[in-house]
Amino acid sequence: MKKRVLSVFFAALMTVSALSACGSKEGYSIGISQFAVHGSLDNCREGFLEGLKEEGIVEGQNLTVEVVNANADAGTAALTADNFVTKKVNLICAIATPSAATAYNATIDTDIPVIYTAVSDPVAAGLANEDGSPVGNVTGTSDALAVDAQLKMIREILPGAKKIGIIYTTSEANSISTVAEYESLAGNYGFEIVSTGVTAMSEVQLAAADIVTKVDCISNLTDNTVVSALQSVLEEANKAGIPVFGSEVEQVKAGCVASMGLEYFELGKQTGHMAAKVLKGEAKASEMNFEIISEPSLYVNFAAAEKISLALPERYKADAYQSFDEIIVE
Repeated sequence: MKKRVLSVFFAALMTVSALSACGSKEGYSIGISQFAVHGSLDNCREGFLEGLKEEGIVEGQNLTVEVVNANADAGTAALTADNFVTKKVNLICAIATPSAATAYNATIDTDIPVIYTAVSDPVAAGLANEDGSPVGNVTGTSDALAVDAQLKMIREILPGAKKIGIIYTTSEANSISTVAEYESLAGNYGFEIVSTGVTAMSEVQLAAADIVTKVDCISNLTDNTVVSALQSVLEEANKAGIPVFGSEVEQVKAGCVASMGLEYFELGKQTGHMAAKVLKGEAKASEMNFEIISEPSLYVNFAAAEKISLALPERYKADAYQSFDEIIVE
């Protein structure tokens, strides 16, 4: 009888230790730091929670989640990360590059892992080494744009076009590296890239009004600040009668003509699976290379094309992964 009591005691002690490792008797606690309000990042967040759910980690059952949106303000993102550290969450999910960078900086002297998503260039952001390995207790998924596929699509739609405009935020490392990739590949398709940098959302409309006078089309990035002001870009482009090409499905839904982009819900799910491994103790963030979704998909908005009298290839009706016959602005 004594042996049985001791066995039960040690089993209970191990259970308490395991629960302590995940933060509380209720289960896991996660802080989600989302940098901006827009569809692709929202899809990442929803996909992340779905990925965790598929791994048996369910909000309201064994998971507590706090979501904070920085509304494209780097200072707010930094304060959010510091607050999550103070609360000793078990893991921070950082959505978009600025949130990922501030979360990593806030957790350097802690044992809190950071799992990021929607970071276009983890190496340029200082979150990964050249071989994809983590620089610390941080890993996640990249939404690196399929620039070559995008340029090929633009050339097919606009056979006579010469100049592509890009508006980007000068403080976003992911945007800077993506512009550089556009510039290195554009010549292969006979394009010249005309880029203009902004420092805040309030500058986007003026930048758009200027750039539409210099280019044949605009290719929009996943730049958080510019995407938050996408309707301003579309307004100026529509007035000039030139198309805007998006970088993912939500931009196409909102009025961009087409995109060779990623499915951000699936990207979020992939991130959730990675986070689950870390929470369960099956892997360490510091030992996991970042992951990417390698195959882009074609998204098309026929209503956006019709608005500027642009004829899209007939085969796009069948080839598009998803197409729209209306402009949906949420």
